[in-house]
Amino acid sequence: MGFGFMVLVLVALLFSFSPICVSGEKHGSPQNQKKLRFDKNGEFKILQVADMHYADGKSTLCLDVLPSQNASCSDLNTTSFVQRMILAEKPHLIVFTGDNIFGFDSSDSAKSLNAAFAPAIASNIPWVAVLGNHDQEGSLSREGVMKHIVGMKNTLSQLNPSEVHIIDGFGNYNIEVGGVQGTDFENKSVINLYFIDSGDYSKVPSIPGYDWIKPSQQLWFQRTSQKLQKAYKSGPIPQKNSAPGLAYFHIPLPEYANFDKSNFTGEKLEPAGNGISSPSVNSGFFTTLVQAGDVKAVFTGHDHLNDFCGNLTGIHLCYAGGFGYHAYGKAGWSRRSRVVVARLEKTPEGSWGDVKSINTWKRLDDQHFTEIDEQVLWIKSSGR
Repeated sequence: MGFGFMVLVLVALLFSFSPICVSGEKHGSPQNQKKLRFDKNGEFKILQVADMHYADGKSTLCLDVLPSQNASCSDLNTTSFVQRMILAEKPHLIVFTGDNIFGFDSSDSAKSLNAAFAPAIASNIPWVAVLGNHDQEGSLSREGVMKHIVGMKNTLSQLNPSEVHIIDGFGNYNIEVGGVQGTDFENKSVINLYFIDSGDYSKVPSIPGYDWIKPSQQLWFQRTSQKLQKAYKSGPIPQKNSAPGLAYFHIPLPEYANFDKSNFTGEKLEPAGNGISSPSVNSGFFTTLVQAGDVKAVFTGHDHLNDFCGNLTGIHLCYAGGFGYHAYGKAGWSRRSRVVVARLEKTPEGSWGDVKSINTWKRLDDQHFTEIDEQVLWIKSSGR
């Protein structure tokens, strides 16, 4: 805790006296400029896919499945699950939250990435990805993996913010989602999405375990959040309050350990320690989120046997649950995926306005494709 705080203060002081360098390099392709917006029914739906652990397709066998599934189960089961989720939910955006491939078991990381994201690409639905702690363990470096993803069809993923020259990690970016076309809110971002590289493993010899979100990333988030909030409160159609935000990354924050069965919806089945595989360093990102004030929910993966979602000081901290069949799991405990839907409110004139509510649920890859654990993440206050 003390180490992370000291680093955060030092870097914050550094940036307070010198502006972030502007880079002329644009990361990503022109397709990354595609505008996302709510549909004509006033909805925007996000499908989260966590921990596919994809490797070599049919030759890569499943882990932790029932004996009856062993003979025929492979990476192709993961592909089928992605396809079924897309058909069932018809999302407006698909978000892959890391460990998309399992580098150690992949004979060619580029081919594994192509196969893992193939269902999303074939659907023609915009999609994005962040990195986990296993994506870079094959034939591509961490930067190489993210560069490959950014170059793929239909993705809105970005290598890093084009306006920031120095930032830790690969895959830190934000996406604005506009209101319904033809309404007063069509040119305003009514919900903001933040994607952050939570790293892989600690690079500090005296600090074991997983990596953490660094001060440079937190500063970028703070400045981006402030810019978006200022724009939302300015013309046209200036608003009194900020548009809600959602944050996606791989490794859960230490604050996920604050929950037990009495204050979350879902399950916490990870056996190790307190059931949360977070960094041993608390770099203060949750406090940064609280202070920013716009993020209403955080979505992670990493702990495959946790799928809970709980509210901590006004921010929901949510897991998706393990998705991939080559990832560790629990025999008889279905692979699963999380869905989030934001809905707009109607204006007095009968048009679509800003965001009224954000809800979530999960689907299981079982015989009935069961929908479970629907809950409200955020509702616009009456005084807004």
